[in-house]
Amino acid sequence: MEHQIIALLIGVLAFAALSRWLTSRWLTAPLLFVAFGLASGTAGLGWLDIDPEAELIEGLAEATLVLVLFADASRIDVRALRTDLGIPLRLLAIGMPLTIALGALLAAAIFPAWSMWEAAVIAAILAPTDAALGQPVVNSGAVPARIRRALNVESGLNDGIALPVVLVFIAMAALPAEPGQSWLVFWLVQVTAGPALGAAIGASGGLLLRLSHDAKLANESWSAIGALTLAGLCYFGAEAAGGNGFMAAFIGGMAFGATSASLGHKVHDFMETEGQMLMLAVFILLGCALAGPALASATPASVAYAALSLTVIRIVPVAIAMTGAGLDRRTVAFLGWFGPRGLASILFGMLLVGRDSLPHGEAIFHVVVLTVLGSVLAHGLTSAWGAETYGRSQLGADNTAH
Repeated sequence: MEHQIIALLIGVLAFAALSRWLTSRWLTAPLLFVAFGLASGTAGLGWLDIDPEAELIEGLAEATLVLVLFADASRIDVRALRTDLGIPLRLLAIGMPLTIALGALLAAAIFPAWSMWEAAVIAAILAPTDAALGQPVVNSGAVPARIRRALNVESGLNDGIALPVVLVFIAMAALPAEPGQSWLVFWLVQVTAGPALGAAIGASGGLLLRLSHDAKLANESWSAIGALTLAGLCYFGAEAAGGNGFMAAFIGGMAFGATSASLGHKVHDFMETEGQMLMLAVFILLGCALAGPALASATPASVAYAALSLTVIRIVPVAIAMTGAGLDRRTVAFLGWFGPRGLASILFGMLLVGRDSLPHGEAIFHVVVLTVLGSVLAHGLTSAWGAETYGRSQLGADNTAH
């Protein structure tokens, strides 16, 4: 175990020492850490030998997703979002259901041995996006703020919205004879109790930390640690009440950001740094523990579905959702392409591991991992270039209009 920890730490240290040089080459951190995991795993040098079903992976992915959702949401300008809610609302209310529907139809066609509910399971698991895989896009000043904000809000909220849908579809696939009215009640509780508790905890916690900081009762270091505990409180509080912890973490982060402005950037930077470190550890584990079995079991059908999931299944619903929104074609294409699949899909896919009641659960999980690997590569290589190119096109359009 010590050797595995040493290998992990060496990888993180090497990236830290070369981070600016590496990222200036249009290589994202998730791409580099998945590559490191592949190289150091059993399929490579054999430094890291971790059981794909280890609870460590699921626990780490869950904790990372909670912290990343909370930290990202805390940076959203709520006032600006109120004036420009149209794009993220269209992406979530129209684009996401269409993505699940199209993904299920294509999965049923490509994998005829799967039941329709199993096809729906993989479509729902792969519907959420992960802005972290295209970090240069949401951080680029070249991309208009409302487009960056829309992608960030979509990424934050669709995880929580998708989870109850995933759970319902898994239950239907395992026990198709017992749908029942209770699933509607379950879903409604998940998507209402979580956000409500998250908003209350985030707002009250942010106000408390801000007042204590302004009164010189707390320093920035402990205020940052307090913010981390709020992320955990949002998640576990919502879960204990039967709500969705991931939605609670995101809404809680927005409420925290709106009530803690005077705490300064150091608190937000600290949360972002902690989230990035956990995220990179997950991607190392993805490369060393999950990628091998998924690649070994890959078939033309699974590769085709992974490619369709990252292109047609995402881009067509986004184009339909943006009809009448007044966006130019480049913007619609940009929104459609930058829908990476990452942490949420991995975490939701792990819900299938060890489920004997789901006939093709392992095959579905392998396709999910294959899709995430493809997303890490495709979006990792195109995010910086895409943001730069799209930003120039918008600047040129503005200049032409004037």
